[in-house]
Amino acid sequence: MTTPIRLLAVDDEERFVSTLARLLSLRNMQVSVALSGEEALEKFSPGAFDVALVDVKMPGISGVDLLTELKKRDPELEVIILTGHASVDIAAEIMSRGGSDYLLKPCPTAEVEGKILSAMERRAARSGG
Repeated sequence: MTTPIRLLAVDDEERFVSTLARLLSLRNMQVSVALSGEEALEKFSPGAFDVALVDVKMPGISGVDLLTELKKRDPELEVIILTGHASVDIAAEIMSRGGSDYLLKPCPTAEVEGKILSAMERRAARSGG
C-alpha cells in the first residue's frame, strides 16, 4: 500500500501514545495524536482519517462515548478501542456502537498494526476496492 493510512490515536497517556505514533509512522501510517476525547473531536473531520485508535478510560469524554460521536460524524471510520480491562460486556458495547475491534493494553506494536490493517481491509471491502 503506497498511500499512508491516516490514523487518529487517542489516549490520555502521552508517553504511550507518542511512542505508538512514532512506531506506526515507520509503518506507512500518518498518525495524529490527541490526548483526550475533546482534543480528538477538535482534530476530527469526516474523511480526514481512515482509522481511529481510542483508549476506553480517559478523563472527560470516555472512549466509548468518543466512538459513538466519531461514528456519528463519519460512519465509514474504522474505530479500534484500546482497553486495559477487557470483558465480554465492554466488547459487546464497543461492537454495538460501531467499533470494529478492540485491543488489550499493553500490546505489541505488530498486533496494533495488524488490527489497523484488518480495519483497512474491511473499509476497502465496504467501498468496493
